[in-house]
Amino acid sequence: MKSYDHVPERLLTCLHDSQDGPFSISAYCAGFEVEQWRCDAFADHAMEWIADYALIEEELRVSHTNMYIRLKEAAARVYKSENYNKRGELGEITLHAICRDYFKTIPFAPRVFYLTASNDVVKSFDMVHVRYDENDGVELWLGEAKFYTDPKQAIASAIQSISTHIEAGFLKNEKLLLGPQISKNVPHYEKIRKLLSRQTSLDKLFEAAVFPICIVCDSAAVMGHTAQSKKYLGEVRKEIEALRSTLLASGLSGKIRMTLIYVPIKSKTALALAFDKRLKGLAHG
Repeated sequence: MKSYDHVPERLLTCLHDSQDGPFSISAYCAGFEVEQWRCDAFADHAMEWIADYALIEEELRVSHTNMYIRLKEAAARVYKSENYNKRGELGEITLHAICRDYFKTIPFAPRVFYLTASNDVVKSFDMVHVRYDENDGVELWLGEAKFYTDPKQAIASAIQSISTHIEAGFLKNEKLLLGPQISKNVPHYEKIRKLLSRQTSLDKLFEAAVFPICIVCDSAAVMGHTAQSKKYLGEVRKEIEALRSTLLASGLSGKIRMTLIYVPIKSKTALALAFDKRLKGLAHG
Protein backbone atom coordinates (compact mmCIF):
# COMPACT_ATOMS: atom_id res chain seq x y z
CA MET A 1 0.00 0.00 0.00
CA LYS A 2 2.52 2.53 -1.24
CA SER A 3 0.01 5.39 -1.16
CA TYR A 4 0.20 5.28 2.63
CA ASP A 5 4.00 5.63 2.60
CA HIS A 6 3.58 9.39 2.41
CA VAL A 7 1.91 11.79 4.83
CA PRO A 8 1.52 15.59 4.87
CA GLU A 9 4.35 17.59 6.42
CA ARG A 10 3.99 17.60 10.20
CA LEU A 11 2.34 20.58 11.90
CA LEU A 12 1.34 19.24 15.33
CA THR A 13 4.29 18.96 17.68
CA CYS A 14 4.42 16.52 20.60
CA LEU A 15 4.44 18.45 23.88
CA HIS A 16 4.31 15.48 26.23
CA ASP A 17 4.65 11.72 25.91
CA SER A 18 4.52 9.30 28.82
CA GLN A 19 4.45 5.50 28.82
CA ASP A 20 4.07 5.30 32.60
CA GLY A 21 0.94 3.83 34.13
CA PRO A 22 -1.63 1.41 32.74
CA PHE A 23 -1.92 3.37 29.47
CA SER A 24 0.22 5.85 27.56
CA ILE A 25 -0.61 9.55 27.22
CA SER A 26 0.57 12.18 24.75
CA ALA A 27 -0.23 15.81 23.95
CA TYR A 28 0.11 17.67 20.65
CA CYS A 29 -0.22 21.34 19.71
CA ALA A 30 -0.37 23.47 16.56
CA GLY A 31 1.80 26.09 18.27
CA PHE A 32 1.83 29.86 18.19
CA GLU A 33 2.75 32.48 15.63
CA VAL A 34 3.11 36.24 16.26
CA GLU A 35 1.72 35.64 19.77
CA GLN A 36 -1.42 33.96 18.43
CA TRP A 37 -2.43 30.33 18.55
CA ARG A 38 -2.26 28.92 15.01
CA CYS A 39 -5.95 28.41 14.30
CA ASP A 40 -5.73 28.93 10.53
CA ALA A 41 -2.63 26.74 10.25
CA PHE A 42 -4.50 23.93 12.06
CA ALA A 43 -7.49 24.29 9.72
CA ASP A 44 -5.18 24.22 6.68
CA HIS A 45 -3.41 21.15 8.04
CA ALA A 46 -6.71 19.34 8.55
CA MET A 47 -7.52 20.04 4.90
CA GLU A 48 -4.18 18.52 3.91
CA TRP A 49 -5.28 15.30 5.59
CA ILE A 50 -8.82 14.97 4.21
CA ALA A 51 -7.80 12.86 1.21
CA ASP A 52 -5.83 10.42 3.36
CA TYR A 53 -8.77 10.31 5.78
CA ALA A 54 -11.67 10.02 3.33
CA LEU A 55 -10.38 8.21 0.25
CA ILE A 56 -9.57 4.54 -0.07
CA GLU A 57 -6.02 3.57 -0.92
CA GLU A 58 -6.68 3.05 -4.63
CA GLU A 59 -8.15 6.56 -4.91
CA LEU A 60 -4.99 8.08 -3.42
CA ARG A 61 -3.04 7.13 -6.53
CA VAL A 62 -3.52 10.56 -8.07
CA SER A 63 -1.81 12.40 -10.89
CA HIS A 64 -1.75 16.05 -11.89
CA THR A 65 -4.82 15.37 -14.06
CA ASN A 66 -7.20 14.37 -11.27
CA MET A 67 -5.90 16.02 -8.07
CA TYR A 68 -8.73 18.55 -7.90
CA ILE A 69 -11.44 15.95 -8.48
CA ARG A 70 -10.03 13.69 -5.79
CA LEU A 71 -9.92 16.56 -3.27
CA LYS A 72 -13.51 17.49 -4.08
CA GLU A 73 -14.55 13.87 -3.60
CA ALA A 74 -12.81 13.76 -0.23
CA ALA A 75 -14.39 17.04 0.88
CA ALA A 76 -17.85 15.88 -0.18
CA ARG A 77 -17.51 12.70 1.89
CA VAL A 78 -16.41 14.67 4.95
CA TYR A 79 -18.99 17.42 4.59
CA LYS A 80 -22.04 16.03 6.35
CA SER A 81 -23.45 18.90 8.40
CA GLU A 82 -24.47 22.45 7.57
CA ASN A 83 -23.90 23.42 11.21
CA TYR A 84 -20.14 23.88 11.53
CA ASN A 85 -20.31 24.04 15.34
CA LYS A 86 -21.70 20.50 15.46
CA ARG A 87 -19.01 19.18 13.15
CA GLY A 88 -17.17 16.29 14.80
CA GLU A 89 -15.16 15.28 11.76
CA LEU A 90 -12.32 17.60 12.72
CA GLY A 91 -11.69 15.54 15.84
CA GLU A 92 -11.68 12.36 13.77
CA ILE A 93 -9.29 13.84 11.19
CA THR A 94 -6.97 14.97 14.00
CA LEU A 95 -6.97 11.47 15.50
CA HIS A 96 -6.34 9.99 12.05
CA ALA A 97 -3.44 12.38 11.38
CA ILE A 98 -1.69 11.81 14.71
CA CYS A 99 -2.00 8.04 14.50
CA ARG A 100 -0.78 7.97 10.91
CA ASP A 101 2.12 10.39 11.54
CA TYR A 102 3.32 9.52 15.03
CA PHE A 103 2.17 5.92 15.53
CA LYS A 104 2.66 4.76 11.91
CA THR A 105 -0.78 3.22 11.49
CA ILE A 106 -2.62 2.78 8.20
CA PRO A 107 -6.38 2.58 7.55
CA PHE A 108 -7.86 -0.76 6.67
CA ALA A 109 -11.45 0.50 6.33
CA PRO A 110 -12.09 4.25 5.90
CA ARG A 111 -14.32 5.74 8.61
CA VAL A 112 -16.56 7.56 6.14
CA PHE A 113 -17.76 4.25 4.72
CA TYR A 114 -19.80 3.72 7.87
CA LEU A 115 -22.39 6.32 6.89
CA THR A 116 -25.69 5.32 5.32
CA ALA A 117 -26.71 6.55 1.90
CA SER A 118 -28.84 9.24 3.57
CA ASN A 119 -25.85 10.44 5.63
CA ASP A 120 -27.23 9.00 8.86
CA VAL A 121 -24.33 8.21 11.18
CA VAL A 122 -23.85 4.56 12.00
CA LYS A 123 -22.60 4.34 15.59
CA SER A 124 -19.14 2.95 15.14
CA PHE A 125 -15.49 3.55 15.93
CA ASP A 126 -14.21 6.89 14.69
CA MET A 127 -11.06 5.28 13.33
CA VAL A 128 -10.11 1.78 12.23
CA HIS A 129 -6.38 1.46 11.54
CA VAL A 130 -3.82 -1.30 11.69
CA ARG A 131 -0.31 -1.11 13.09
CA TYR A 132 2.46 -3.64 12.51
CA ASP A 133 5.21 -4.49 14.97
CA GLU A 134 8.75 -5.62 14.23
CA ASN A 135 7.73 -9.27 14.31
CA ASP A 136 4.92 -8.85 11.76
CA GLY A 137 2.36 -8.80 14.53
CA VAL A 138 -0.93 -7.00 13.93
CA GLU A 139 -2.56 -4.41 16.18
CA LEU A 140 -6.02 -3.10 15.33
CA TRP A 141 -6.32 0.56 16.37
CA LEU A 142 -9.99 1.25 17.02
CA GLY A 143 -10.24 4.93 17.89
CA GLU A 144 -12.62 7.39 19.48
CA ALA A 145 -12.36 11.17 18.96
CA LYS A 146 -14.12 14.01 20.77
CA PHE A 147 -14.11 17.62 19.56
CA TYR A 148 -15.52 19.65 22.44
CA THR A 149 -15.45 22.98 24.21
CA ASP A 150 -15.36 21.48 27.70
CA PRO A 151 -12.64 18.89 28.49
CA LYS A 152 -14.67 17.26 31.27
CA GLN A 153 -17.60 16.71 28.93
CA ALA A 154 -15.23 15.45 26.23
CA ILE A 155 -13.58 12.76 28.35
CA ALA A 156 -16.93 11.73 29.88
CA SER A 157 -18.40 11.31 26.40
CA ALA A 158 -15.35 9.34 25.25
CA ILE A 159 -15.62 6.99 28.22
CA GLN A 160 -19.30 6.44 27.51
CA SER A 161 -18.63 5.74 23.82
CA ILE A 162 -15.78 3.32 24.45
CA SER A 163 -17.75 1.54 27.17
CA THR A 164 -20.56 0.99 24.66
CA HIS A 165 -18.18 -0.06 21.91
CA ILE A 166 -16.52 -2.83 23.90
CA GLU A 167 -19.79 -4.54 24.77
CA ALA A 168 -20.03 -7.99 23.22
CA GLY A 169 -23.14 -7.23 21.18
CA PHE A 170 -21.65 -4.10 19.66
CA LEU A 171 -18.34 -5.74 18.79
CA LYS A 172 -20.01 -8.71 17.15
CA ASN A 173 -22.01 -6.35 14.96
CA GLU A 174 -18.87 -4.28 14.31
CA LYS A 175 -17.06 -7.34 13.03
CA LEU A 176 -19.89 -7.94 10.57
CA LEU A 177 -19.62 -4.33 9.38
CA LEU A 178 -15.84 -4.16 9.18
CA GLY A 179 -15.04 -7.57 7.74
CA PRO A 180 -16.26 -6.89 4.17
CA GLN A 181 -14.69 -3.40 4.21
CA ILE A 182 -11.11 -4.57 4.70
CA SER A 183 -8.93 -3.70 1.75
CA LYS A 184 -7.43 -6.84 0.24
CA ASN A 185 -4.31 -4.81 -0.49
CA VAL A 186 -3.58 -4.21 3.19
CA PRO A 187 -0.54 -6.14 4.47
CA HIS A 188 -1.50 -9.29 6.40
CA TYR A 189 -5.05 -9.12 5.11
CA GLU A 190 -5.74 -12.69 6.18
CA LYS A 191 -4.67 -12.00 9.78
CA ILE A 192 -6.94 -8.97 10.01
CA ARG A 193 -9.82 -10.77 8.35
CA LYS A 194 -9.39 -13.66 10.78
CA LEU A 195 -9.57 -11.33 13.80
CA LEU A 196 -12.81 -9.87 12.45
CA SER A 197 -14.31 -13.20 11.51
CA ARG A 198 -17.62 -14.10 13.12
CA GLN A 199 -16.10 -17.40 14.22
CA THR A 200 -13.15 -15.78 16.05
CA SER A 201 -13.59 -15.20 19.78
CA LEU A 202 -13.86 -11.59 20.93
CA ASP A 203 -11.04 -12.42 23.35
CA LYS A 204 -8.68 -12.65 20.37
CA LEU A 205 -9.88 -9.27 19.12
CA PHE A 206 -9.25 -7.68 22.52
CA GLU A 207 -5.75 -9.14 22.60
CA ALA A 208 -4.94 -7.51 19.26
CA ALA A 209 -6.77 -4.22 19.78
CA VAL A 210 -5.58 -0.80 20.96
CA PHE A 211 -8.17 1.88 21.66
CA PRO A 212 -6.78 5.40 21.10
CA ILE A 213 -8.91 8.12 22.69
CA CYS A 214 -8.36 11.58 21.21
CA ILE A 215 -9.60 14.69 23.04
CA VAL A 216 -9.53 17.93 21.04
CA CYS A 217 -10.93 20.71 23.21
CA ASP A 218 -10.64 24.26 24.47
CA SER A 219 -7.68 24.71 26.77
CA ALA A 220 -7.08 27.28 29.48
CA ALA A 221 -3.36 26.79 28.89
CA VAL A 222 -3.66 27.79 25.22
CA MET A 223 -5.92 30.73 26.05
CA GLY A 224 -3.49 32.03 28.64
CA HIS A 225 -0.29 31.94 26.60
CA THR A 226 1.24 33.35 23.42
CA ALA A 227 4.19 30.96 23.03
CA GLN A 228 5.26 27.42 23.93
CA SER A 229 7.02 28.41 27.15
CA LYS A 230 7.95 26.07 30.01
CA LYS A 231 4.97 27.41 31.94
CA TYR A 232 2.68 26.62 29.03
CA LEU A 233 4.04 23.08 28.73
CA GLY A 234 3.54 22.56 32.45
CA GLU A 235 -0.08 23.69 32.26
CA VAL A 236 -0.78 21.40 29.30
CA ARG A 237 0.66 18.49 31.29
CA LYS A 238 -1.67 19.30 34.18
CA GLU A 239 -4.62 19.29 31.77
CA ILE A 240 -3.77 15.91 30.28
CA GLU A 241 -3.12 14.49 33.77
CA ALA A 242 -6.65 15.56 34.75
CA LEU A 243 -8.03 13.73 31.70
CA ARG A 244 -5.85 10.73 32.55
CA SER A 245 -7.18 10.61 36.12
CA THR A 246 -10.79 10.60 34.90
CA LEU A 247 -10.05 7.89 32.37
CA LEU A 248 -8.22 5.82 34.98
CA ALA A 249 -11.17 6.11 37.38
CA SER A 250 -13.48 4.67 34.70
CA GLY A 251 -11.85 1.25 35.06
CA LEU A 252 -11.49 0.83 31.29
CA SER A 253 -7.74 0.31 31.52
CA GLY A 254 -8.40 -2.97 33.34
CA LYS A 255 -10.41 -4.24 30.37
CA ILE A 256 -8.66 -2.92 27.24
CA ARG A 257 -5.38 -1.47 25.97
CA MET A 258 -5.69 2.29 25.51
CA THR A 259 -3.68 5.37 24.65
CA LEU A 260 -4.87 8.90 25.50
CA ILE A 261 -4.17 11.63 22.94
CA TYR A 262 -4.77 15.26 23.94
CA VAL A 263 -4.85 18.20 21.54
CA PRO A 264 -5.43 21.53 23.33
CA ILE A 265 -6.90 24.34 21.23
CA LYS A 266 -7.87 27.95 21.88
CA SER A 267 -11.44 27.87 20.57
CA LYS A 268 -13.47 25.00 19.19
CA THR A 269 -15.89 27.46 17.61
CA ALA A 270 -13.15 29.43 15.82
CA LEU A 271 -11.37 26.29 14.60
CA ALA A 272 -14.61 24.65 13.44
CA LEU A 273 -15.55 27.80 11.51
CA ALA A 274 -12.12 28.07 9.88
CA PHE A 275 -12.25 24.43 8.83
CA ASP A 276 -15.86 24.69 7.67
CA LYS A 277 -15.05 27.61 5.35
CA ARG A 278 -12.27 25.65 3.69
CA LEU A 279 -14.25 22.43 3.47
CA LYS A 280 -17.40 24.08 2.16
CA GLY A 281 -15.46 25.94 -0.50
CA LEU A 282 -13.96 22.70 -1.77
CA ALA A 283 -17.06 20.53 -1.42
CA HIS A 284 -19.43 22.98 -3.08
CA GLY A 285 -17.02 25.03 -5.19
